[in-house]
Amino acid sequence: MDSNVQLVKKVLKFTFGIVPIVAGLDKYTNVLTDWSHYVSDGMAGMLPFEPATFMMIVGVVEIVAGVLVLTKTKIGAYIVSAWLTAIALSLILSWSYVDVAVRDLVMAIGAFSLAKLSEND
Repeated sequence: MDSNVQLVKKVLKFTFGIVPIVAGLDKYTNVLTDWSHYVSDGMAGMLPFEPATFMMIVGVVEIVAGVLVLTKTKIGAYIVSAWLTAIALSLILSWSYVDVAVRDLVMAIGAFSLAKLSEND
């Protein structure tokens, strides 16, 4: 592969590996934000536990997804792409944090691009 493609692939791999891990860990500390605010009232009403607990479960999923990107890039990148799309759709359907939904869709496209670049690995 061309060296520029390899560079882009490496940057995407570390971005979509490290960022989900950091975001997942932050679900336990709420240093970056109070993540429970991203759970819509309708979703919160359906949960059998507090939104903060739900976000901790989400954090585990994000940590696992980030580790997968770093170790099994293709499958991890597809998982991160699907995860970000699901988050975006949830935010759009609740019509809350639509700006974050748009950002997550753009990131999902980036993760999908990494998966496609990793197809021959």
